[in-house]
Amino acid sequence: MDEVAEVRAPEARGLRTPWEAVPAGVRAAVEGRLGARVVRAATQGAGFSPGVAARLVLADGRRAFVKAVSEAQNPESPGIHRDEVRIARNLPAGVPAPRLLADLDLDGWVVLLFEDVEGRLPAQPWEPAELDLVLDAVRGLAAALTPSPVAAPPVAEKQDGAFRGWRILAADHAAGTDDLVGLDPWAARNLPALAELESGWAAGAAGGTLAHADLRADNLLLTPEGRVVVVDWPWACLAAPWYDLLLMLPSVRMQGGPPPERLFARHEVAAGADQDAVTAVVAAFAGFLLGHARRPAPPGLPTLRAFQAAQGREALAWLRARLGE
Repeated sequence: MDEVAEVRAPEARGLRTPWEAVPAGVRAAVEGRLGARVVRAATQGAGFSPGVAARLVLADGRRAFVKAVSEAQNPESPGIHRDEVRIARNLPAGVPAPRLLADLDLDGWVVLLFEDVEGRLPAQPWEPAELDLVLDAVRGLAAALTPSPVAAPPVAEKQDGAFRGWRILAADHAAGTDDLVGLDPWAARNLPALAELESGWAAGAAGGTLAHADLRADNLLLTPEGRVVVVDWPWACLAAPWYDLLLMLPSVRMQGGPPPERLFARHEVAAGADQDAVTAVVAAFAGFLLGHARRPAPPGLPTLRAFQAAQGREALAWLRARLGE
């Protein structure tokens, strides 16, 4: 692939909790819902969660996929799982996502049971054919989810607290609590302008499409039949049809893909997009990534900040290109 990113991307990986560490009563309740005993559990390491993520084999030969977490792993993760339950319960059958079989909220644990999808993550660095397949799936998602078939919060409500990175950095710097050491020099010089540009992101991203809002290679499965299955929907919200594409592209570049602007400009979902709105969202996403990368790692997620920093550098480079810098 041309213009391959030079730096190897950090892994999207948390410190997974093994299935066997789930309390016996919760495991028994899961087996009750599935109607058979679990005889094997294979932990899946990819993804930013410290909870359980495992492929289960049942005594009768059936399979399922389990996600489970409690506050002991990370205090925010149970709420994230509950958000995913609300979305997964209501996704239409035609959406390429795993079917939710059951869910439990028991003894402080939130458990989601999905059909087990036979698939693998996209190759890293990206292979052109697989990237084309995923980009076509993004088009299909936008078509299938516009207008949204699911009640979901608007993007401004779901992510406004996160997409204030430049404004928070500017306020912290003015208060003397962040010296901006390690921040990209161009971003540090232009912090007030970036904070102002970022402030228009929510109006720019508004729309009626159900966006996954966290599309990355570690949330995609490629099946032997050539399908793309999209997993992990807790951040889903109502947004512009190009929102998912925009948020995905810095990670694509980070993982060896082409420059974001090239892919965005020629993609069907971006046709007719307001360019000022796009720039504001790129600015906000870069600020979110680089601002969060300066924080301590959350419990159980040791690679998250390095992953955000690498994504943030690509998002900032995209922003500078759009601004002609």
